[in-house]
Parts: sequence; C-alpha cells; structure tokens
Amino acid sequence: MKVVTEKEAERFLSKEGFSIAEGFFVKRKSELNNKKFENKFVAKASGKNIVHKKDLGGIALDIDSLEKAEKSFDKIKKIKGVEEVFFQRQLKSKEFLLGIKKTPEFGHTLVFGVGGSGVESKKDFAFRVCPGEIENIFGTLDAMEMVEETGVGREANLEDRNILVKEIMKLCKLAEKFPKIKELDINPLMFGVGNLENEASIKEKKVYVVDARIVFE
Repeated sequence: MKVVTEKEAERFLSKEGFSIAEGFFVKRKSELNNKKFENKFVAKASGKNIVHKKDLGGIALDIDSLEKAEKSFDKIKKIKGVEEVFFQRQLKSKEFLLGIKKTPEFGHTLVFGVGGSGVESKKDFAFRVCPGEIENIFGTLDAMEMVEETGVGREANLEDRNILVKEIMKLCKLAEKFPKIKELDINPLMFGVGNLENEASIKEKKVYVVDARIVFE
C-alpha cells in the first residue's frame, strides 16, 4: 500500500485532467521573498505523514502580504512532520467532496457530497458503484442523480450541477484506468474563475481541487 502526499496527489490529478487550485510549495522562508500576494492565499502544512492539517493547526487563512506569509510559515513549520508549507490561492465557494473507495463487495465505489472539515458528521453524501464492464456503463444520468440526492447538490444551480457531473464522470474513468486506487479523496472541491497569471482573460467557471489524498494498493 502506498499513501501519496498532497503534492503528489495533485500532480497526478492534474495530469488526468482535473484543475488544481494554484499555489506553490516553500521549504525555506527566504523563498517567500520572490512571491506575490496580490490575492489571498491559504498556507497549509505539507508532509508525507500530515493528514488532518486543521486538527494540527496546520492551516492559515487570508494571507495577503509577505509579512503574513512569513508568520504563517514560521508557525506551521514548527509542527512535527511538516516538510514544506503549501501556499494556495484562497477560493470562496461551497465545498464539495468527491472520492473513490475500493470495496471487496462492489469494487470501486464513488462518493459525492458536502466537503470541508467534519464531513462525517454532516452525512450529506451519495454513493454509486463505478463499473468497469462495458455492458454496465456509469453514465451522466447516474452522476446527475448523485448530485441531486445531496442537499449541497440540490442547492447548486443547473450550470454548477452540470460541471459537477463532469467531474464525477472523470473520477469514474480514473477508477477504471487505475484499478490499483484503493482510496481517493478530493476534499474540498471548490468553484472558481480564472487563474493567478492571466485572470482577466479567463471567464470560464471551473471547479478546482483544493486538497487531495490518494492511497494505492
């Protein structure tokens, strides 16, 4: 079994067509001197043994200056197991969860629902088996049913639901392409527009992977 870091997970998902919320990893505080903080950023603890960042105090919000970035870096770097600090663009939208879990009974199972911290207590999820056999295809209607079975999905407008459906379909294809995936959690998945380098020229609304974890067999 192999548990990959957030950095590796996001690199993997990016290669497979998922949009990743932009950011940069920093090992030394001096590296921050070359970074711009014109937009708000989140600072996050990163390391191969770091899983529940919030519980460890490994998340800092609303970073919009070098001074705030340096203070956040100093605080997070003191946490045991932190190898790098990830500064990621701060998005504002509802948080969704998208995931895969491989079970002995059904094989790969998809989950969609509300994201963020404490998701287990919110109990707003939909599940489907993601088949690999041609005669039993998982389609867009199945994905839309998953969205509409959840409260967070029903609250989304039609445009956003269609975007979420596309992400669910991509995840099912990913499970079929990589049968060794045991668990995959994208939490949260958030809506945003544009990017850091050329925001004014990009108007397409997308969902971005903000955090991810993958376990391979």
